[in-house]
Amino acid sequence: MKNVFIIIRRFLPHYKKEIFLNVLFNFLSAIFGIFSFISMIPALRILFGVSEKVTGYLPIEIKGKSIKEIGTILQHNAYAYISEITEKQGPTYALIVISLFLIFMVFLKVLSAYLSTFYMVHVRNGVVRDLRNKIYEKAIQLPLSFYSEERKGDIISRMMSDVMEIENSVVNAFDMIFKNPIIIIVSLTTMILMSWQLTIFVLIMFPGAGFLIGRIGRSLKKKSLEGQNKIGELMAIIEETLSGLRIIQAFNAEHRVTNKFKKETESYKKIMNRIMKRYFLAHPVSELLGTILIVIVLWFGGNLIFNNVSNLKAEEFIVYLVVFYSIINPVKSFSQAIYSVQKGMASLERIDKLLNAPISIKEKPNALPIKDFRESIVYKNVYFKYNNEYVLKNINITIKKGMTVAIVGKSGSGKSTLVDLLPRFYDVTEGEILIDNINIKHYKLIDLRNLFGIVNQDPILFNDTIFNNIAFGIENATEEDIINAAKMANAHDFIITFPDKYHTIIGDRGSKLSGGQRQRISIARALLKNPSILILDEATSALDTESEKLVQEAINRLMKNRTSIIIAHRLSTIIHADMIYVLKEGEIVESGNHYDLLKLNGEYKKFYEMQFFV
Repeated sequence: MKNVFIIIRRFLPHYKKEIFLNVLFNFLSAIFGIFSFISMIPALRILFGVSEKVTGYLPIEIKGKSIKEIGTILQHNAYAYISEITEKQGPTYALIVISLFLIFMVFLKVLSAYLSTFYMVHVRNGVVRDLRNKIYEKAIQLPLSFYSEERKGDIISRMMSDVMEIENSVVNAFDMIFKNPIIIIVSLTTMILMSWQLTIFVLIMFPGAGFLIGRIGRSLKKKSLEGQNKIGELMAIIEETLSGLRIIQAFNAEHRVTNKFKKETESYKKIMNRIMKRYFLAHPVSELLGTILIVIVLWFGGNLIFNNVSNLKAEEFIVYLVVFYSIINPVKSFSQAIYSVQKGMASLERIDKLLNAPISIKEKPNALPIKDFRESIVYKNVYFKYNNEYVLKNINITIKKGMTVAIVGKSGSGKSTLVDLLPRFYDVTEGEILIDNINIKHYKLIDLRNLFGIVNQDPILFNDTIFNNIAFGIENATEEDIINAAKMANAHDFIITFPDKYHTIIGDRGSKLSGGQRQRISIARALLKNPSILILDEATSALDTESEKLVQEAINRLMKNRTSIIIAHRLSTIIHADMIYVLKEGEIVESGNHYDLLKLNGEYKKFYEMQFFV
């Protein structure tokens, strides 16, 4: 039960109105259901031929009367009315009247039951929406370092399948707390009023059945967590497969990856088999226990009536059994709800791992605004490590406003990491980075990142129109602004060749465009942003000669009158840089302009000679 209240406390406070209406209509449904059962008593008396004539109506007085006394008055008046119409119109007509009343009560019952579920729909779908929104917001706030240890497919699994488990748990928890108890309380109250001796016997029987059901599902939460982890692994494999399909086919690795996937699905099948066997055991066990209880109550109640210990008549005992049977389904649903809530708690643990993940890139409470870059960027004794080993060591760099600075080095030397520290995708482990003589941690994060325009080696585009990709992150960009940016990026000419021009959907990650076209869209996006500081991360290294020429022209326009930081493999693109820093194993081993570095006869000259075959 503790888990039930955890789920309700976390997800339902925003839906008080819908919850109130759900509870109200559940209560009305239970009341109308009881009235429909009770209306069977006079019908049974007429059918059994034991109907006693009742004459005269009693005044209905509620003040000072107990529930049992009020019930006796209503029962007397109902029998008086039935006796009256039976005498005047005959027993057949009386049965028709009683049957119509039964139909009316059942109509009110099912209408109330529908309205209760009607309002539950808003709660159910609202919780799913709120939870997915919360996960998504947290996912895009988490630092990039979080995703270096997590698989994207597993994150997607938490957002989709785990949330669905939570949805089912919310519904079952809600039924467990608000719906089923109402039905049970109303039915038990009726049973006590009909025969308190028999009801006490029933209450003694229930705990044993509940204990047996609880034993079956004790280990379900652990197995459910294992199952949800496995589905996360499956989704991660699917995501990796679709992303790397070109390589898989190029290396004829279809058989290998298929076997790996089949192995994982087989493992998932075995886990889910164990979970489902326990889950589906709940219904037959509760069905059997319910039948045993009915038989025992039938035997015990029959003895009470035969020995004249109870004031119940035969037809009332039949209705008593019907009312008792109406409790069986809510009690049975308790058992299945317990299993569902356990599965939901396993999913909640996985979701909480994401929601409670620390956001290491934090903004200080009184962070400073920064709208313009005025003087310099300074790396001061900067060290950085992802886990245990330092990736950058003792980095000291000064970049004056308007300078073009290049970072070169072998793959894995720390070039991209060095520039990723500037917009605070990661924070330095030791030392500090200053912009205009102020530590970047003291600036507002949104203002800091607004200073930078980034063009990567692999352009990151979205499955949207060309227009929206260029305007990404820019509020109120006009069509004229977009076209001007595209022209400066040498992209306008190829864009207008598409039938939908700027409103062409470019596919997943821009798959409908060539590499050079994607890069020029990326440059147009940076041009539109008009950043103070430009970061070019090997922006032309993956392009053919013709595309490189067009992209380089666009980059030259982009760099004009801007502070630029270039990560480059091709030294031909950085010969005219004001300052070049050579990284080796995370340390700056050389610095200077192109001609000074050649004179040093060191690492830079080795790169130069390898590329130009000197």
